[in-house]
Amino acid sequence: MKYLEYTPLDQINDFLSHVNLGERTIKGCLEAYSCKHTGTDKKLSISLETEILDYLGKSSDTDSSSPVEYLSCRSSRKTLIYLLLTLNHMYPDYDFSAVKAHQFFTEESWDNFKQIFDVYMLEASKEWLAESESPLLETLYKALDEVVKLAESEIYSYSPEPEADPFLERGAIWSYHFFFYNRKLRRVVSFRFSCLSNLVDEGLVANELSYEEDEEIFDGMDI
Repeated sequence: MKYLEYTPLDQINDFLSHVNLGERTIKGCLEAYSCKHTGTDKKLSISLETEILDYLGKSSDTDSSSPVEYLSCRSSRKTLIYLLLTLNHMYPDYDFSAVKAHQFFTEESWDNFKQIFDVYMLEASKEWLAESESPLLETLYKALDEVVKLAESEIYSYSPEPEADPFLERGAIWSYHFFFYNRKLRRVVSFRFSCLSNLVDEGLVANELSYEEDEEIFDGMDI
């Protein structure tokens, strides 16, 4: 995987590096990668493929919720491995398991992504609009489309358990991680964004804040 530099992504990254909202801070980061193997990618790719094939060879699980059906498809395995290679470049000190990680990825639609973005990035979007003529989501769409051509891309959310989340930061109230993957271009864009409490050092518990805010955000919404 090779890190790719794109000016439209840099503009959004500069803004999302630190959006201070008083008691909270919104942070976000977009990273683009080519799926062409470099350095240790090939070795890790073979290791992940071997892990999957060993699991399939030993598994007799027929439960529809198990990863067997998904991992039995070569195309699905290849996608999972590319996503894990991307994560490995972002978190080189973290040991990702292909079989375990499978359950943390969910294929999404742009509408699902947009709904999450509109709700959780509302305040950040207002801050952006105060200094820009185009809405943040519109700018993000154009930037992603330039890099991975959204109409041809698959979108995946990554939601690991807290103990398996290398992205989870101290004081996190909520966090989201999405991948936009174009098979034809062999290119992936990772987009992670989160909200951190600025009050953690004063002894407040971030998890308690999270539950309260989620209830307020979704009050009256039919999702």
